[in-house]
Amino acid sequence: MTRILGISGSLRAGSFNTALLRAAQQVAGDGFELEMATLHGIPLYDGDVEATNGIPEAASALKDKIAASDGVLLVTPEYNNGVPGVFKNGIDWLSRPAGDIPRLFGGKPFALIGASPGGFGTILSQNHWLPVLKTLGVDLWAGSRLYVSRAGQAFDANGELVDDKVRAQLAEFVRGFAAFAGDKRS
Repeated sequence: MTRILGISGSLRAGSFNTALLRAAQQVAGDGFELEMATLHGIPLYDGDVEATNGIPEAASALKDKIAASDGVLLVTPEYNNGVPGVFKNGIDWLSRPAGDIPRLFGGKPFALIGASPGGFGTILSQNHWLPVLKTLGVDLWAGSRLYVSRAGQAFDANGELVDDKVRAQLAEFVRGFAAFAGDKRS
């Protein structure tokens, strides 16, 4: 069974990106499992805190989930045309100590999706992730891209994905990524 870890890059309870990740779980289908994770509890990166106290428990737990997965799906919001600070901060903690980078990121399949209330989806945020992911040495799946624009229309007030076209695109995306990650595992 292929194991995908999806990480929502938003802390908001009503996040469109967390809702998109829940929808991805719902459309996953057979042959793989998609586990959800968030960045809650990860403090701002501070090298002095790392030197004194080590890696925070929330970051260590997320590192273990990444290490146990066959692939990682980053579900990224877009704030001010870029990567949300909380998401980049989380990745910065996950890359510490530097010796853990090969174990967690090196050659591991990663993919990007995201939802935004704006008209361009998360195209700029996803593009900003590219140099970060290249630096970490991930195997970025480029088989498809998914930007959910006008997310307020795609999701209802309860965070349920109600747009059938987006649901079909999401199903195709997550199945394609899971197949890619599963092939890399073999």
